[in-house]
Amino acid sequence: MATFLYRLGRFSFRRRRVVALLWVGLLVLFGVGAATLKGPTSDNFSIPGTEAQRAIDLMKDRMPQANADGATARVVFAAPAGHKVTEPAAKAAIEKAVGGLKDGAQVASAVDPFQARTVSPDGRIAYTQVTYKVPSIDVTDASRDALKAAAEPGEAAGLQVEMGGDATQTTPEQGAGEVIGLAIAAVVLVITFGSLIAAGLPLLNAVLGVGLAMAAITAATGFIDMSSMTSTLAIMLGLAVTIDYSLFIVSRYRHELAEGRDGEEAAGRAVGTAGSAVVFAGLTVVIALAGLAVVGIPILTEMGLAAALAVAVAVLIALSMLPAMLGFAGRKVLGGGLPGLRGRSRGRTPFGERWARAIVKRPLPVLLLAVVGMGAVAIPTASLRLGLPGDEAAPAASSERKAYDLLSQGFGAGFNGPLMVVVDAADGGGVQGAAQRFAGQIKGMKDVAAVTPPVPNAAGDTAMLTVVPKSGPSTQATEDLVSAIRDSGAALHEQTGAEAMVTGRTAMNIDISAKMSGALAPYLAVVVGLAFLLLMLVFRSLLVPLKATLGFLLTVLATFGAVVAVFQWGWLGGLFGVETTGPIMSLMPIFMIGVVFGLAMDYQVFLVTRMREEFVHGAAPTEAIVAGFRHGARVVTAAAVIMIGVFAGFLTAEQSMIKMMGFALAVGVAFDAFVVRMTIVPAVMTLFGRAAWWLPSWLARILPNVDVD
Repeated sequence: MATFLYRLGRFSFRRRRVVALLWVGLLVLFGVGAATLKGPTSDNFSIPGTEAQRAIDLMKDRMPQANADGATARVVFAAPAGHKVTEPAAKAAIEKAVGGLKDGAQVASAVDPFQARTVSPDGRIAYTQVTYKVPSIDVTDASRDALKAAAEPGEAAGLQVEMGGDATQTTPEQGAGEVIGLAIAAVVLVITFGSLIAAGLPLLNAVLGVGLAMAAITAATGFIDMSSMTSTLAIMLGLAVTIDYSLFIVSRYRHELAEGRDGEEAAGRAVGTAGSAVVFAGLTVVIALAGLAVVGIPILTEMGLAAALAVAVAVLIALSMLPAMLGFAGRKVLGGGLPGLRGRSRGRTPFGERWARAIVKRPLPVLLLAVVGMGAVAIPTASLRLGLPGDEAAPAASSERKAYDLLSQGFGAGFNGPLMVVVDAADGGGVQGAAQRFAGQIKGMKDVAAVTPPVPNAAGDTAMLTVVPKSGPSTQATEDLVSAIRDSGAALHEQTGAEAMVTGRTAMNIDISAKMSGALAPYLAVVVGLAFLLLMLVFRSLLVPLKATLGFLLTVLATFGAVVAVFQWGWLGGLFGVETTGPIMSLMPIFMIGVVFGLAMDYQVFLVTRMREEFVHGAAPTEAIVAGFRHGARVVTAAAVIMIGVFAGFLTAEQSMIKMMGFALAVGVAFDAFVVRMTIVPAVMTLFGRAAWWLPSWLARILPNVDVD
């Protein structure tokens, strides 16, 4: 493989104009596709096979008029202090607003709060539930504009009008995260290379790679439903890996030029050596991300495949477009008019080498200190609770959050997440008796605020009733209530033959969280197992890949601990812009595992391949470790700082999922790069000595030789 990449590097350098035109042409082509094929995005979650999803599918078939999967909006009216919504002027304004809502082309129903008695006991707050004929992904901008326009009569009458629900969700605009990440990357690259030209090449690669990947993802939204978070996460990861992969190849190219080789030969050697590491590192990331498909959740599969696409594009650009850019730059990458930033002083021992020598002198104390420290950070992981927060996690100044707070104030938090219970008596006779019996049982349960009378369908084989919990939709109490209703449903089936199922957005979120929790262990096994085999091929060792994967598991636990402490417990929440604490987004842990695992293996491959190169050329095990740090620590450190900066930039996002993911990835990279790869790895390898590179002879004969040197 190294030979093929060597030839590719020389070809791209030599035919740089053709290669550059091909990549720019692809960018234009996909850009046109994105502009013409772009479709809407959605934050709806569904899991085929769960009880909540089965109930929705049943409702579509038996009670289509209920619009079980239709979008909903809650419009909340609040009178000023000392006034009530029942006053003539306020009441007339609300009735006019509801009338306007009913006229919407996509609206299925909008209930008058005075007829539905959805007025708070103190008379100050009222709300109407608007149900749409289509899912939230199909709600048009015109319908959202009509929803906002319907609030104008209430506002004109002096009422506070706020709106929440999935019908109000729009595709979030890209924030300042990308700009912040690029700015941090630029500063680090300039400091690392001491050259504006050398620093600019990885940034140009990143812009091209992310632009191409985003155009492809945007075009794909015209054919498949995709989450609004998908593009942001693809940008986040695409920026980081494209810059990092380019950084390693540019660094090796400069090294080859400094050795006296001409530009074409230097480009070939850089792509053949550092490029080999890029291929295996990128392949590990792609495996980890594509492996998300095994979880069986469509939205997670889409996010994983989109991010994997961004990584694959990053690898291809680093291997072909970058050497072409190096051809245009030539030897200018060695300078740039920045004296004082031209690297280390002559004769001075690099910090990476000094760091490695300090570790190999006292490997056991260093190892124990690092492991104990990471273990302490991981302690909060024991309290990890997964969920999918809704409007309660929205920014405090948003209308969605204000609507949530007003409903909680006027009626109780449970009104923000009512449960829908479907009773199916198709195989057990009439449904009315069974549904009424079950409604009576639910009324006696703990944490139930209200139960509506069952509404049967025309065929008399299906009925629907609504249960309002006392607690909020993302609380443990509501989760316990859903479990209790489902347990009672099993007893109902034994007694009457009717089947009861709990659905609605709150129940769907609970089912998703349960599915995600159950998928963590199998996903870890699949991804870690595949990556172990891949690393065994690269390093031809048993201990090195074992150490790599065990170190990653330590990183995962410590990262989870930090996320729980900040986003669930609220520690240092103000520092990171966390306005509301609650359960950890159920999608976050498994996606974080996939991304951080791939990035962790990047540093493992880049750092340890140089150690192996020195070892197989005759260096003693300890000297091989020191040499690996001498040549690789500076670049790995720069790469990690760039990753951390790019991910930390997304803490400015308004979406709690993006903010949480940015924090988790930044912390995970910091733990893995600086504690695991640059501290624990050299300590363990020093303790094992030559045994670290041992591979049974029978296994050596079986494994194919994919030398990356």
